[in-house]
Amino acid sequence: MTNIRAFIAIDLPGNILKEIKNIQKKLPMFTGKKTEPENLHLTLKFLGNVDEKVLSNVKKRLREIKLKSFETQINKIGFFDNQKSRNYNRQIIVWLHMTDCNELQKNVDNVLNRLFEKERRFMSHLTIARIKYVKNKTKFFKELGKIKIPQTLNFPVKNFKLKESALSRKGPVYEDLETYLLE
Repeated sequence: MTNIRAFIAIDLPGNILKEIKNIQKKLPMFTGKKTEPENLHLTLKFLGNVDEKVLSNVKKRLREIKLKSFETQINKIGFFDNQKSRNYNRQIIVWLHMTDCNELQKNVDNVLNRLFEKERRFMSHLTIARIKYVKNKTKFFKELGKIKIPQTLNFPVKNFKLKESALSRKGPVYEDLETYLLE
């Protein structure tokens, strides 16, 4: 039996991806990598490596979710910087926050509760850059704080997806395994 590296996510419409690309262009100089538009999504739950039997059960359980479609908005930019890490290679993650996705995430957790541990702390975010090095962190964070997020970054969420993540030398390659429509 083969294992598949899987996760559950919300994809973004093309017009929103274009706006995020514009935000990425405004990021201060850094050494690292911006997330490619085709790889931008909101992860609701990372499942890790699962075998086909478990994946079949996941699909069945995700079909049980009955939620109404909803409006989300990208409303702020922020970062994760683990100051406590002693790892010299630690990364700074730059993200955009998405509103109103918690109920869907809780439903995902609830239907998968016997298969996977619930998320301890879900933070509804899109990773837009992984920073390996900046010359002056204080200046970088100050410049990051000046980036304005357009008020127009809202869109309806009409579905969510079970995706496969295949790791390659060029980075992850995502493939939709199943789409779940919201009412």
